[in-house]
Amino acid sequence: QVQLQESGGGLVQPGGSLRLSCVASGRTLYTMGWFRQAPGKEREFVAAISWTGGTYTADSLKGRFTMSRDNAKNTMYLQMNSLKPEDTAVYHCAAFPKGPLSDPQGYDYWGQGTQVTVSS
Repeated sequence: QVQLQESGGGLVQPGGSLRLSCVASGRTLYTMGWFRQAPGKEREFVAAISWTGGTYTADSLKGRFTMSRDNAKNTMYLQMNSLKPEDTAVYHCAAFPKGPLSDPQGYDYWGQGTQVTVSS
């Protein structure tokens, strides 16, 4: 059984930065992803990363969001810079996609999420 635990969320002012972490336990994880969900909206793809570190980021977030991983620690990260109020959402990490990386329906495992609020 895989368990994913996110951390690092919080309240930040517009233009600020946060780094989210996702620690995985239970088995070796290969491709993993970050998604976010704002109130009243569908879950949205943020980024995905392969075991070797290759990344795929949503076009609208490129240049501000960067995903990375430390396989020795079974941890992946999401560095978020130049945050905007519209980035406010619960951010979830996910593992084992079975289809397109951007499709949340294809992921087998999910963390509980961490709240990110961007507000002055």
